[in-house]
Amino acid sequence: MTNNNTITIKFFALVREQVGVDELIEDHIANESMEELVERLAIKNAGFRVASSSSLVMACNQTIVEASHLIEKGDEIAFFPPVTGG
Repeated sequence: MTNNNTITIKFFALVREQVGVDELIEDHIANESMEELVERLAIKNAGFRVASSSSLVMACNQTIVEASHLIEKGDEIAFFPPVTGG
């Protein structure tokens, strides 16, 4: 359960395998973009550094977003590999 000062970060598929966890609860940093969050997570977790070195799909509150998207407190963030279809 999150409070007003945190964000929930979920990892799916290969990203989850590389990071080693399904979910993290992190303190929200004011005016942090998705790109900055990726950089911060890569410093803290070598598995995420590997995952983020390839293309990642990023979502905020179940909507795909760009790296420049600003995170707000209470947001739910998700990272997953690109999906291909046929």
